[in-house]
Amino acid sequence: MNKRVIFITQTAVMLALLIGVQFVTRSFSTFVTGSFVNMILLISMFMIGRGSGAIVGILSPFLAFIVGIGPAFIQIIPFMAVGNVILVLMASLVSKYMAKGSVKDIAFAAAGLVAAAVAKMSFLWVGLVVIALPMIPGLNERQTAMISAAFSWPQLVTASIGGMLAMTIVPLLKKALKK
Repeated sequence: MNKRVIFITQTAVMLALLIGVQFVTRSFSTFVTGSFVNMILLISMFMIGRGSGAIVGILSPFLAFIVGIGPAFIQIIPFMAVGNVILVLMASLVSKYMAKGSVKDIAFAAAGLVAAAVAKMSFLWVGLVVIALPMIPGLNERQTAMISAAFSWPQLVTASIGGMLAMTIVPLLKKALKK
């Protein structure tokens, strides 16, 4: 089968899975939903490739907004998309270490995933909270405080948990799929 068709199909499946998880967990804590979202982004990257992870990361906040499960303000969505891409691209730098399987390599991959989580959180905090949020018209103090809180340290926690979940699941998926 054509590699491009396989790539598109697998990426679409991961995007559908991500939207489904967001929909099912929307009434749970941000920590639950965010951790699963980050896990799916990283599984997309580890299993299909950097391009797939980036595509899922870019499209997911826009589609979540369209179906009513995303953020209330559309101005936030591009920042979420870029933050997702930062996570995926930084995590891709350590993906080769996950395949090796030694304790040292896995520890290095885990540290790399935490660094990717820090980069995502830093971008979201500086880009969204410090720069963009003050420029969004119509936000009251309560909304600003809620958005600021959501796009600071919780992003580090959810991206780190998602990374650790992906590190646990990806080897099992590769073994099951003999990939």
